[in-house]
Amino acid sequence: MSKKLWYLLIGIICCALIAGCSDDETASDNRNNQENEETSTSDAEVNKEGYPIVDEKITLSLMAPGTGLAEWEDMPTLQQYSEKTNIYFEYDTPPLSDFQTKLNLAFASGDIADIIFGATGNLTPGMEVDYGQQGILQPLEDLIDEYAPNFKALMEENPEIKRSITTTDGHIYALPAINQHPTAAWPAGPMWYNGTWLDELGVKELPKTTEELYELLVRFKTEDPNGNGKADEIPLTDVQMNSTRRWFLAAFGIKEWGMEAVDGEARYAPMTENYKEYLTYMNKLYEEELLDPETFSQADEQKKAKGQENRLGLFPDWFSFFTTGETEEEAMNNPMFHPLTSNVSPEIVLPGSPGISRGAFAITKNNEHPEASMRWIDYLYSREGRDFFDQGPEGYLWEEGEDGQREFLEVPEEFESSEDYRGTLTPAYGITTPMLVDLVENAPRSEFDLFIEKETQEKIDPYAETPFPLVYLTDEEQDTINTIEVDLESYVEQMEAKFITGVEPLSKWDEYIKTIENMNIEKYIQIHQDAYDRWAGN
Repeated sequence: MSKKLWYLLIGIICCALIAGCSDDETASDNRNNQENEETSTSDAEVNKEGYPIVDEKITLSLMAPGTGLAEWEDMPTLQQYSEKTNIYFEYDTPPLSDFQTKLNLAFASGDIADIIFGATGNLTPGMEVDYGQQGILQPLEDLIDEYAPNFKALMEENPEIKRSITTTDGHIYALPAINQHPTAAWPAGPMWYNGTWLDELGVKELPKTTEELYELLVRFKTEDPNGNGKADEIPLTDVQMNSTRRWFLAAFGIKEWGMEAVDGEARYAPMTENYKEYLTYMNKLYEEELLDPETFSQADEQKKAKGQENRLGLFPDWFSFFTTGETEEEAMNNPMFHPLTSNVSPEIVLPGSPGISRGAFAITKNNEHPEASMRWIDYLYSREGRDFFDQGPEGYLWEEGEDGQREFLEVPEEFESSEDYRGTLTPAYGITTPMLVDLVENAPRSEFDLFIEKETQEKIDPYAETPFPLVYLTDEEQDTINTIEVDLESYVEQMEAKFITGVEPLSKWDEYIKTIENMNIEKYIQIHQDAYDRWAGN
């Protein structure tokens, strides 16, 4: 073949290839345009303001943990909201105890509902990252920007929200519950003093230091404050230290029994000198029987029984009457524990909740109406929406009085309490609902409610700090943490009980530290430091 003919063939082939590429690009452009048109059409079907959200009825599937009080399709709150929005649901609500297993199976099979609702604690940060990167969970940031003005406003008001729900790849895969209730800063239930005992002993001021508390506990033990002539008083009690631990750790400058951030540095608190001082103090209380000898062996029911026998001086619970069996009015005489300082921590340190509960709402790849879904959930992040979801529609729990205030109605006879009844009206009961959690507007507040708020404002709000921010780990980091954490936490928990009860003397502290170091603690801390740095720079 001549060179001339050869060059001619090459030219023909090149022209064909160019033409083919051009056709492909044109086809691709046409597909993109078509997709954009479809997206625009889909967006146009969602009303960004007002109701209904969609003009034509749509039905989505929703998976959530159920409390067993009522079927979700029978709840008036959801029924009325569906009528208002034109969005209806097929509900899959396995019992709360089975929900984690059911959720895992749904993810594994790919037969996952359009929406995952109320899954805090079950849809873990690791699952958000994993299933988000696999494309099973849809990224939400663009949807938030376009269809969630209420949630967007909350993020702008509190930048920590966005930092705390943005994963390592820069996407948001789940919305949280946002808690702005007066008790939002509580890291858990507080501790309460027996007010009758304080009155009996003439105590006018609560302890502010560990030494002052020690002196008061001694008086509880030796001066018969319950007045029965028996030495049966228990100055301080708990179950496994699970509730009192954080309050006593705080007295020694520790915000978390694990990883905490101190001036931007991640540290593992159970291997600090501060923690040793905490163990020394608690051991002293235990040895002198100021701390209940049954603390590490009793169940919560036993603790409550002692409270109802008027044998407890200082004890933990969400509200004191849960333990004592008193009325709310009587419980108002039981003051909340005041944070303590110590010789190693002269300034008050107190752990607080960030008020952000992650993993409460997610949209999956199976959802063909993500825009409508986002508008649907955004209502719950408004004052009006959260009031509606918290208390249900008018005519059940409440009705509006002439003065515009809510008046609560009589509870039907078949229900033991208003809370039991509320659990049949709305899903915002017994689970962490994706919503703005706060006081219901225009709802009457009892003297006890005002007492709790006052105690919180005086003894928690001024001091509470988040111990460690809500961070996300990469898959590799999470795998490493998983290999370290179980054994580490188990060892530290066992040794806490042994040190406090004296089974192991604190002279073995160095051996304890060496064991932790051999558990790859340096890597464990570094991973948390890296995650903290990402969070801080987000």
